[in-house]
Amino acid sequence: MRISGWRRRILASTRGKILTLLRTKNQTVNELAEALELTDNGVRSHLTSLERDGLVHPLGVRPGFRKPHVLYGLTAEAESLFSTAYGPLLHHVLTVIRRRLSLPEWRASLREVGRTAAKEHLDQIKDKTRSQRIEGALEALKELGGDATIKEGGGKLTIYGNGCPLSSATAHHPEACLIVEALLSEIVGVPVRERCEHGDAPHCRFEIT
Repeated sequence: MRISGWRRRILASTRGKILTLLRTKNQTVNELAEALELTDNGVRSHLTSLERDGLVHPLGVRPGFRKPHVLYGLTAEAESLFSTAYGPLLHHVLTVIRRRLSLPEWRASLREVGRTAAKEHLDQIKDKTRSQRIEGALEALKELGGDATIKEGGGKLTIYGNGCPLSSATAHHPEACLIVEALLSEIVGVPVRERCEHGDAPHCRFEIT
């Protein structure tokens, strides 16, 4: 499978090389500095940035000659930088499931996935205003990898996405947008209708009714 350009650039950078080294085993600043031919302070600077981004974290200490050395390792989130299987596998999973279900069953199953995904957000928006729930819906989209804004026009509120968090699925299965439709409906608390743009450069669009 091909590695996308942005992922290739990240992994080719010094921080990417640190992530690659930590993927093999947890390491100290000294070990990373030696492997990369950098100073300890240089490595610490990169580790601070990676830790701030949630990609590495300290996992304990290892006894040293003068003082203990902190061991660093990858977070679960960092593993996603190395994975290239998500898109193709999701496409195959949806293809197999679609073959086994009637159209009504297929659409109902996708909506159920969205409602299930929304459950982890419901406690955060309990007793919130409609406006606050919409903000919660935008944040949920962001967590999925999307980026969206809310616009008002023609007496309607519409969520406009910059790109599509499920683009690897919607290219062949546009019905996958029903997952997000159901998720947003649950969070906002009123029906949300999918009006997405599909194709080579898909964009999310959902009307709040």
